Amino acid sequence: MVTSATSLPSAPSRIRFLRLVLFFLGMILLALLGAGLWAYSTAQSTLPQLDGQLHIPGLSEPVTVTRDKHGAPTIEAASFNDLFFAQGYVTAQDRLFQMDGMRRFAAGELAEILGPDFEKHDRQQRILGLKVVARKTIEISSLEIRSHFAAYARGVNAYIESHRDRLPLEFRILRYSPRLWTPEDSALIAAQMVEDLSTSPRHALAHEKILAKLGPELTADLYVNSSWHDRPPTVERPHLDEEIKGSDKNNNDDEEDDDSDSDSSVTRLWHRNDTTASPPALRSWFDETPLVLGSNNWVVSGAHTVSGKPLLSNDMHLAHQMPNLWYEAHLRCETPACAGSNGLVFDVAGVTLPGYPYVIVGHNQRVAWGFTNIGPTVEDVYIETFNADGAYQTPQGWKQPEHRSEVIRVKGKPDVTVDVVLTRHGPIITDLVPGETRKLSLRWTMYDGLRNPFFAVDSAQTWQDFRHAFSELDAPGQNVVYADVDGNIGYQATGKVPIRAAGDGSLPQNGSDDAHEWVGCIPFEKLPSVFNPPSGIIATANSRISPDGYSGSISSEWEAPWRAARIYRVLESGKKFSAADMLGLQTDIYSELDRFFAERFVYGVDHAKNTSARTKAAAEILRQWDGQMEENSAAPTITVQARQKLIQLLLEPKIGPAPEDPKEAELTLSWKSYRWMMSTVWLENVVLHQPQRWLPQAYANYDELLAAAVTAAVESNPAHGKSAPEDLNSWKWGDFHPVEIQHPVFGKIPLLGRWTGPGRQRQSGSEFTVNALSRSHGPSERITVDLANLDQSTLNLVIGEAGNLFSPYFMDQWKAWYMGVTFPWPFSPTAVQKERAHQLLLEPGR
Repeated sequence: MVTSATSLPSAPSRIRFLRLVLFFLGMILLALLGAGLWAYSTAQSTLPQLDGQLHIPGLSEPVTVTRDKHGAPTIEAASFNDLFFAQGYVTAQDRLFQMDGMRRFAAGELAEILGPDFEKHDRQQRILGLKVVARKTIEISSLEIRSHFAAYARGVNAYIESHRDRLPLEFRILRYSPRLWTPEDSALIAAQMVEDLSTSPRHALAHEKILAKLGPELTADLYVNSSWHDRPPTVERPHLDEEIKGSDKNNNDDEEDDDSDSDSSVTRLWHRNDTTASPPALRSWFDETPLVLGSNNWVVSGAHTVSGKPLLSNDMHLAHQMPNLWYEAHLRCETPACAGSNGLVFDVAGVTLPGYPYVIVGHNQRVAWGFTNIGPTVEDVYIETFNADGAYQTPQGWKQPEHRSEVIRVKGKPDVTVDVVLTRHGPIITDLVPGETRKLSLRWTMYDGLRNPFFAVDSAQTWQDFRHAFSELDAPGQNVVYADVDGNIGYQATGKVPIRAAGDGSLPQNGSDDAHEWVGCIPFEKLPSVFNPPSGIIATANSRISPDGYSGSISSEWEAPWRAARIYRVLESGKKFSAADMLGLQTDIYSELDRFFAERFVYGVDHAKNTSARTKAAAEILRQWDGQMEENSAAPTITVQARQKLIQLLLEPKIGPAPEDPKEAELTLSWKSYRWMMSTVWLENVVLHQPQRWLPQAYANYDELLAAAVTAAVESNPAHGKSAPEDLNSWKWGDFHPVEIQHPVFGKIPLLGRWTGPGRQRQSGSEFTVNALSRSHGPSERITVDLANLDQSTLNLVIGEAGNLFSPYFMDQWKAWYMGVTFPWPFSPTAVQKERAHQLLLEPGR
């Protein structure tokens, strides 16, 4: 075909068009450049002053702030009021937007700045009533604690008021300015931490449905709450020769073990625990998935260290965020006004919660401590009976509920008013449970208010001081390990745990009578505790802490025991440990759980009939695997996928298939409804003992079932949603199980997102390794305290100290965290000065 010349644009026209395109491209580039320069100059103007002098109204005496090479401050003041004032000011310098976001998240005030998509969240928080908890917390606090909270708030507000025109960039992007800080806001931060670390009462509702579907025997199997792997920290593990002689007195085992066959000690322990432990009674938040845990802490006495003094390690595993949750700080007040009764000054370092005074985990000049979450059952769901007049039934007759009106402000929309109905147990939470029509109320220990123990903890100088301080930690219930410079080590369980007239809180109960009411709390003296155990080793990892025969019920849902068992295995190796060895254990990626299942899958494939070549190839990969959840290995991916398929093959015939529509899945009882932190223990029990009641009718034996799980895991048919690649060796664990961390505001801006956070990265480890990791959770800090020389202790955060994108401390710790490296943690005045990078003098305002 010949095109006439007249149909083509003339050369001048083409030139004009090209010029027009170039002009618009240039304008776009200039706009982008201008926006970038504006963002850069704005962010630069919001960077905190780190050197020189600042005059701040509200201080009574000068305060010195010395920052190290990672921006972590040492704050030195002459009085507690000035110290906590300065802590509030300095924390706001680095984390003001995070602090405001945390209090809004807890209070249910996100829709006001982020729009209608957050109304559902705000409604939940208003019904749960964390703001009410915060007010009560301040009301029940001592005058001294209230004065500290007030000083902290004044410090935050001094920063806000002096920087209204230089607020962090996030405030400008979202077009709002923070209101002033109050002591209740600090208490609100604590209440949100309690909510985050509480198991979900929704599990009780799923438990109820599964019990009705399966009956007591199968349900008891599923909701197992103990394992032969358990290592309660107050129970000494006997030596093998003592075990054979039947001298296991610590486990209250009076039964003679006359077995003379060749069973291993592990097998004997399994059978002993299986026959002597009480069977689980038939008995997190409103999310179907279990609370993701992974915190570890341990302490070893000088008998196990190269220095002859204790080492204490702690890595609390929590949801990732940008900036990271914890803020490192060192608080020092060396004047007589701050000295304790023993004459020692206040000098404490560690990690703090942005928005909250004190150090939460760390050490002072004599003692160190670390946390893991207990996960006690402190929330009960009651089924309330209402009549046509709106009254609910109680043992004393019908009673009108109280009402609390909550107004949710929604950006760009009219306000929403929520009527919160309050019973004698707590708020009606029916609206928070999709598909629920019954009137469900929630009782929670937090509703009594939260006492604050951390000033006393930070000041503690002895084991007795330490225990007395933690006797006032109401929630969240924590496993606390202890060490001091005199060489002592200890463990204390903490938290207010209800004693019930009947039941353990794992099932919803009738609220009309008193049959399942709380009749008190477990006395602090009765909570598990140990001081200087003969073994010289104490460790916890969220798993069962109550020994066999313990009279109370602390938790109806312990975490699985795999991490605790691994930690004890390493610490009991007989090695003399250094601080570097502690970091090696914190970053350990061996999974005993997945190695066990890999071996069972291989055995099943070897003994099953008619297995495919692809299934056999998968088994060969597993056969050569060493149990390390290494990012470049395919075996972890195959094992985990096969384990998930095995769960589906076992549960789907009994509970039902999962609907394809996610909205329907939320309302329908299916095999996916089963969520339990010890679900892997149930699965191990089934595979170990192979009970006929669990074998699906479609399979002749368990070998065929295990082989079928592997086959289902490695099928490769994208048209049917199968994700396994043709080459199974290319199915790398790091690609299948990455970590993803991004800034909540900057990460949503095109092009900018890749520069404002780590993003998505491959990682080694899993939920069941000591280095417990998921896509969105992991170690929020790694600490090791060396009681031989506190200056040889180590600490690192996930991302960095600062929240400002252009601060050198915004993301300077990420590479070390990701690669399993840590940093020196200076404490003595000499060491602090040696590591000094900045020094700022805060002077009383003129």
